[in-house]
Amino acid sequence: MEKAKYIWMDGELVNWDEAKVHVLTHTLHYGNGVFEGTRAYQTDDGLAIFKLQEHTKRLYNSAKITAIKPNIDYDILKNAHIELLQANDFKANVYLRPLIYLGYGQMGVHHVKAPVHTMIAAWEWGAYLGDDGLENGIRVMTSSIMRNPVKSTFGKAKAVANYLNSQMAKYEAIASGFQEALLLDDSGFAAEGSGECLFIVRDGKLISPPNDNSLESITQDTVLLLASEMGIEIERRNITRDEIYISDEAFFTGTAAEVTPINSLDHRVIGDGKRGEMTKKLQSAYFDVVYGRNDKYKDYLTYI
Repeated sequence: MEKAKYIWMDGELVNWDEAKVHVLTHTLHYGNGVFEGTRAYQTDDGLAIFKLQEHTKRLYNSAKITAIKPNIDYDILKNAHIELLQANDFKANVYLRPLIYLGYGQMGVHHVKAPVHTMIAAWEWGAYLGDDGLENGIRVMTSSIMRNPVKSTFGKAKAVANYLNSQMAKYEAIASGFQEALLLDDSGFAAEGSGECLFIVRDGKLISPPNDNSLESITQDTVLLLASEMGIEIERRNITRDEIYISDEAFFTGTAAEVTPINSLDHRVIGDGKRGEMTKKLQSAYFDVVYGRNDKYKDYLTYI
C-alpha cells in the first residue's frame, strides 16, 4: 500500500504517519468496530466515488446493529469522503476505508462507555485480485472455514470481528496455492468468498445465493440490476459447491473484487476455464457504470 498525504480522523485531516491510536483502544481488544470499502474511479469527468450514499448508509446500519452510537453525523461523514479525496489529489483509482471504532478509556467486554471515533483512509489501489484475474479468472478453493452462522453473529453488519473467518479462509487458500476461498454456510451451501459475493451461470440463467448468510452487497445489487436490464433470467437460491463445478461460468463480485471470473474451484475447471460470455458482458457493463460511461447511472457517482 502506498501512503497518501492525509487520513480523516474525527473531523480533521491528519498526516498519514501521525494517524495513530492507543494500544488499549477497545476495538483492538474486543473486535467491535464497523467499516466500509468504497471505490473512487478516474472517469473522463474526474475522480468519482461509486455509490457513496449506499456505502455510508450501510456503515451506519452496521453501527446500529453492533450497538455503537456514531460520534459523527451522517452528512458530515459522507462529505468527509469528498474532503479527503480533494486533499490527497489522487491520480489513479482509489479505495476508501471508513471505520467507526471504539477507542481508549474503557476495558472489559461491556463497550457502551468506550469513546467512539471515526476515520476515513484512502489510497491508490488497482484490481484487488489482479488485472490478470479480471481477464482470465482466479483459482478458488472451498475453505475448511465456515461462514459465520447467523445464529451466532450479526451477518448484516460489516463488523471488524466478522472478518477473522475471512482472514483465515484467505490464508488457507493462499497457503494452498489458490487465489481466493469460497466459504460454505453451516448448512453446507455456498455463502460467499472471503470478501465477495458469488454468482454462477447455468443454461443461460444467472444464479446467486440469497443474502441469508452473506453481507447485503452493494456490488451484487448493481450486477443484478444490470443483468435484469439485459433481459438475463435471474435466480436467487441456494447453491452447492458441486453445482459450481458443473456451472458454465462463475464469478465473484465486491467493491474490491469488482467483477472477477472464477476459472476453477477445487481443481475443477469452470466451463472452458476462461472468462465466460455472460461474465464478460456484466463486467463490461459494470465498468461502464463506475467509470461514468453509462449516462443512465451517472447519479451513482459523486464527482470530486
